[in-house]
Amino acid sequence: MPVEQVRYGLVGTGMMGVEHLANLAVTPGAVVTAIADPTEASLGWARDALGARADGVTAFADSSALAKSGLVDAVIVASPNNTHRDVLTPLFGEGIAILCEKPLATTIDDARWIVEQAEASEAPFWTAMEYRYMPPAAAFIDEIHGGAIGALKMLSIREHRFPFLPKVGDWNRFARNTGGTMVEKCCHFFDLMRLITQSEAVRVYCSGAMDVNHLDERYDGARPDIIDNSYTTIDFANGVRAMLDLSMFADGAENQEEIAAVGDTARLEVLIPEGALIHSPRVGFRNPKRATRRVVAVDPVALDAGSHHGSTFYEHQKFIAAVRGEGTVEVTARDGLMAVAIGTAAEISAREHRVVEMRELGF
Repeated sequence: MPVEQVRYGLVGTGMMGVEHLANLAVTPGAVVTAIADPTEASLGWARDALGARADGVTAFADSSALAKSGLVDAVIVASPNNTHRDVLTPLFGEGIAILCEKPLATTIDDARWIVEQAEASEAPFWTAMEYRYMPPAAAFIDEIHGGAIGALKMLSIREHRFPFLPKVGDWNRFARNTGGTMVEKCCHFFDLMRLITQSEAVRVYCSGAMDVNHLDERYDGARPDIIDNSYTTIDFANGVRAMLDLSMFADGAENQEEIAAVGDTARLEVLIPEGALIHSPRVGFRNPKRATRRVVAVDPVALDAGSHHGSTFYEHQKFIAAVRGEGTVEVTARDGLMAVAIGTAAEISAREHRVVEMRELGF
């Protein structure tokens, strides 16, 4: 039986947009019919990524023209963070399914507005949270929810990675455009924390600063103001404690992400990109360790299509199923809002050197 085709548009054809195009190329039934970006150079990157497929793709300057074109069933929004509300506005009400890149918005007010529009729409709305779909991370989550460590008590996430990459117009060098590092980069991890703990954040404390990266950079005379390292601790409503350890000047680390969960009966750890999943049951004082280790494989096709350990590919298989009515939306606009809210609390905490209660932000 032939696979039902879904016509895709892409708004924002920079680095992440191009990754989405590479993943659509290996998603059965996905056909790119339209792209939109105000920057001609970015449109050129998209055409290069599309290759021979570019001949059947119409280019637009903005999302409004694309929305009215009648050429698309689904749209991916991969434009700069601070443009998301304006880009989404003409897409709502057109019956178009939407996959919106993280963070959902740079402010809680804009994120709340997007949630209202998404929940009033009959078309699927999906917040792109790729880290959920890294196969080793997905296996880790399944084991925790399956009781492999007993009752979860502590969760820690470490990301030691490379600095922010150059982007068009250097928009990602300033918190006013990104929402700040704790929103832009770390919303992924706050989303994972909510998913793993199955609870909501109550209070946030973040100690962070810009200590190494971008110190000598100037853009129109302005110095970047984005955090490049931090420790964040979060108390969740169900009593679980979570911690994020971020360094964006640790690109030599063997594993970029290390996640550990400790329950009352065992500890579970996942290492990415190594893909190792390590289960360590409690053994008692001085008794032999009984840790077991397995490696979670990732389809080479998925790995080749992006730089997020295959996750963008798997996310797209879930999204297209939701567009066809064969699956449900797994990451809602409200999920996106809550990740932005925790990131905003962390930004406030780091800059004001204090604990932030989520109720201060209306949660």
